[in-house]
Amino acid sequence: MRVTTHAKQNKVIESDGVLRVYTTVAPENGRANSAVIELLSKYFDVAKSNITISKGFTSRDKVICIQ
Repeated sequence: MRVTTHAKQNKVIESDGVLRVYTTVAPENGRANSAVIELLSKYFDVAKSNITISKGFTSRDKVICIQ
């Protein structure tokens, strides 16, 4: 999964099996990670508590786990 911050709008796009998440939030103090989890919970229709970032807390490339 690739995350882009400072985007014009929040959206999730899937292409070739790779998720691209765009968020308007700046990557400060984990705010972008929280926004990514919120966007993914809406995209997959699961609770935010069921989504965790297992790799890439400070990277644009992240690995997520959905329970």
